[in-house]
Amino acid sequence: MTTLLLVIIYIAFISLGLPDSMLGAAWPVMQAELGLPLAGAGLVSMIVSGCTIISSLFSGFLIRRLGTGKLMLISVLMTALALLGYSYSQTYIWLCLIAVPLGLGAGAVDAALNDFVARNFAARHMSWLHSFWGVGATTGPLIMAFMLKHTGHWQMGYRTIAIIQFVLVAILALSMPLWQRYPAPPTPEATVSSGKKKGIRGMAPNLVAFFAYCAVEASTGLWAASFLVEQRGLSRVLAAGGASAYYLGITLGRFLNGFLSSHFEAKSLIRGGQTMILLGVVLMFLPLPVLSLAGLMIIGLGCAPVYPTLLHETPRRFGAENSASLMGLQMATAYCGLTLMPPLLGLGIGRFGMSLYPLGLMILTLLLAFSTERLNRILAEPTA
Repeated sequence: MTTLLLVIIYIAFISLGLPDSMLGAAWPVMQAELGLPLAGAGLVSMIVSGCTIISSLFSGFLIRRLGTGKLMLISVLMTALALLGYSYSQTYIWLCLIAVPLGLGAGAVDAALNDFVARNFAARHMSWLHSFWGVGATTGPLIMAFMLKHTGHWQMGYRTIAIIQFVLVAILALSMPLWQRYPAPPTPEATVSSGKKKGIRGMAPNLVAFFAYCAVEASTGLWAASFLVEQRGLSRVLAAGGASAYYLGITLGRFLNGFLSSHFEAKSLIRGGQTMILLGVVLMFLPLPVLSLAGLMIIGLGCAPVYPTLLHETPRRFGAENSASLMGLQMATAYCGLTLMPPLLGLGIGRFGMSLYPLGLMILTLLLAFSTERLNRILAEPTA
């Protein structure tokens, strides 16, 4: 029964990743068809991420009220309906409106599954969980590229993902007894407001790290296809497929990180990931298309260990009694990075050109590296 539930959880995280990469892959075609500016994708992405922040902040209350299984069922149904709505979109206003239920549903799924796995399964499953998100994020652009090539309509890409989500809804409905075998999360006794606790030292750079990491991850994925079209001269279909190399890097990297986490310290995994991100960004500056494609995959490999490792380190770094409260705060801060930075980078790209894309990624990666190293120094200092 445990194995079956893990399979369902992994499938759910695949479905969570599928729509996350669709907008960036489809946007070069959507932009032209709907007569929208390049930066228009930023607002849609911002709405999705903003609603994700809201649902993640309320996820603890919803989990205790509904249970993880019921919350999953309702949330995935919301995302399925939203994706079906995308497939019938004809106006930019409709795209923005339908982004609301997509973000609310996705945020609840993300927070609920991370909490459930952290409480009930071994640490390696956290990396593998996020690896399966990468499977979905890698597959999303490939489905979109296939539909663009064979139907010429981006709407068919979203419709296909919606059908997959409805199948998952049926699986979750049948799996309700499995979720009920696990205890509900305890009511938190310690809150983030207890700032005098020694375990809260270093929270400021820790939150900056979550913000910066998700800013890097989301900005890379959203603008990759557009960068390959405008700066490297690839066709829209090849660019949509090429963008999946980035998510493939995340997928493979997180699968490997599940094994590496047993042999290397968390600091080493995070530093190694940041170094690879910087290397990939450097390749993005070079004019050859093949180097840009390689750079995207290397950035994905570098991103792989950072986020799940930061999440897994929360109880050790800040105290198990604070973990539940801080987990929600960390994820909300991460979603702020997802919400704010991709559209801001898009506005800069619209004003100064697509050549700003790798420079923006470089700045955000350096901010990530600075904040994690600052956190390490603070935690190494002796307490009074």
